[in-house]
Amino acid sequence: MKKNFSEIRSALPEPLFDEHPEFIDLYWKAWELAWDHVKDIPGMPQTPYMDEGFCDTDIWIWDTCFMALYCKYAPVELYPGYKSLQNFYSVLHDGGQLPEIIAQNVPVDGPIKAGEKARIKIHIADNPPLFAWAEYENAKISGNLEHIKQLVLEKRYLQKHYDMLENNSAGTVYPGVKVKTYWEKAALGYRWEGGVSGMDNTPRGRSGETSNVQRPATRDLLWIDAICQQAMAADIISKLYDLLDMTDESAKWQKRFEEKRDIVRKYYWDDEEKFFFDRSDSTGELCKVATAGSYWALTGKIASEKQAKAMETHLNDPDKFGGERPWVSLSRSDGDFNSENGMYWRGSVWLPTAYAGLRGCSNYGLFDTARKTATAMLAHMYRTWQNYTPHTIWECYAPCDDAPARSCDENNRIVREDFCGWSAIGPTAAFIEFVIGIYDIDAFKKVVKWNLPESTTGKTGIKNLRFGDITADLIAEDDNITVTSNKEFTLEVNGKKYAVAAGSNNFKR
Repeated sequence: MKKNFSEIRSALPEPLFDEHPEFIDLYWKAWELAWDHVKDIPGMPQTPYMDEGFCDTDIWIWDTCFMALYCKYAPVELYPGYKSLQNFYSVLHDGGQLPEIIAQNVPVDGPIKAGEKARIKIHIADNPPLFAWAEYENAKISGNLEHIKQLVLEKRYLQKHYDMLENNSAGTVYPGVKVKTYWEKAALGYRWEGGVSGMDNTPRGRSGETSNVQRPATRDLLWIDAICQQAMAADIISKLYDLLDMTDESAKWQKRFEEKRDIVRKYYWDDEEKFFFDRSDSTGELCKVATAGSYWALTGKIASEKQAKAMETHLNDPDKFGGERPWVSLSRSDGDFNSENGMYWRGSVWLPTAYAGLRGCSNYGLFDTARKTATAMLAHMYRTWQNYTPHTIWECYAPCDDAPARSCDENNRIVREDFCGWSAIGPTAAFIEFVIGIYDIDAFKKVVKWNLPESTTGKTGIKNLRFGDITADLIAEDDNITVTSNKEFTLEVNGKKYAVAAGSNNFKR
C-alpha cells in the first residue's frame, strides 16, 4: 500500500526562507500533489512512474523530463523521476510497447471514455528533446556513474534519440506513438508544429500582426527552440562522455553542439530587437513573434554573453516578459497577447518554460534577474493558491490576474488543476535554485554553488540536501554560514570557496 505523504516528507530537502515563509508552504504543497501523481501500473517498463496528470492513456516526453528535473531532489525510490524516462526509451528505442488499462482519467471530449480498455501510448514522439538534460541534471545530484554507463554506452538512448530527430521525416508515426511527427531537419534548423512542440496555440509563424487561426505556423518556419534543444542535447551528451573519460567521443558531440550554436547566433538573432526569433527557411526573414521559446538559447548556453545580456532586458520590461507576473509565454507587447486569461500559449505563465528560462539566466550569471523574476513568479502562484477556488497548483496561470489560465479549446475551459505534474517545478526546483540560490550541485566534483544576495532577512538555506553520498544542511543568516555535513565537500558562495569538513562548520561571508 502506498504511504501517505506525511510518512515520506522527512526524506525530502527542507528549505528555509524567512523572507517569504509562505513559499515554504507552497513548496510542501507541490511535493504533496506530486506524490499523488506517483502511479503504479503493472506492465509499464518502469513502474511506479511519474504521471503528468493529463490522462491515463497517454504519456508525454517533455512533461516527464520536467518532472525529472525537480524529482532529482527526492529519493528516486519515492519519486521515480529520471527512471520514468525508461517508459519512452523502451518504446522508441527498444521496440517495446506499453500495457492496456481500463481508462479512468480521460478528456470528456476524447475518443476513449472512462471505463473502456485502451493501450497506453506515447502521445508525441517529437516533443521537445530534453532527455539528455533531465538525465544529466539527475546524474549530477545522484553521482550514479553506472547509470550513465548504461545510458550512454550500453543502450545509447540519448544518441539514438538525437539521431532519430536528425533523420526524421515529417508524417512518420512510430509504433506505440499516438500522433504523427512534424519535426524535420533543414539546412539551418528544424521545421516543427505548435502542438508537438508543446506550445500548442502559439502564434509563431503568422504572416501579420495577429493570427486569426490557432496554429498559424507553416512548414516554412524554422523553430528557435528546436535547434537550441537539439544543440543542448549534443552538448550534454558530450559532457556525459567527459564523465566517462572518453575524450574523442566528447569532442565529436561538442562539434555538433558548436555547429548548431554558431547557426543560432548568426541566423536567428535580430540585432534591432535584441532578441532571438524563428526564421523563414525560404526567405531567411525572422518571424518577429517574441515568446518564451526564445530563451532556450540561454538554457542551452547557445547565446553569446552579449546576446544573453540583451535578452535579459526583456525579462525586466513589464511591457514584455517582466512585471508583477513575469515569465509570460508571449510578450505583452505582441498583438496576440491575451491579457484576460492567457489563452494557453498566448500569454499564460507556464512553469516549465519559466524554469528553463531561469536556468538560462543562471547559466550567464544573471542571478539578480533570476531571483527577482522567480520570486515574483512564486508569489503569483502562492496568491492564486490562496485566493482562487479550488485552492491548488494549476497547469498554467493567467498573465494579468491571480488565477489559472484558460485553454484554447472551443469551450475556453479553465486549465487543469492539481497539475504536479510539471507545475511543481516552480515551488520546488525554481525555489531552491533561483530564490534560495543553490543553483548548481555536482556530486561528481563534490561542489555546491550558492548565490546569495548581499543581505538576507532571517535564515536562508536548506536542510537534508542529499547529493551523491553526502547529506548536508546549509544555512545563511546575516554574515554567517553554517554547514553540517556527513562528508567533506566544497561550498562556493558568490564565487568564494569554502572547504566543508565532516561535522559542523561555520564560515563568515
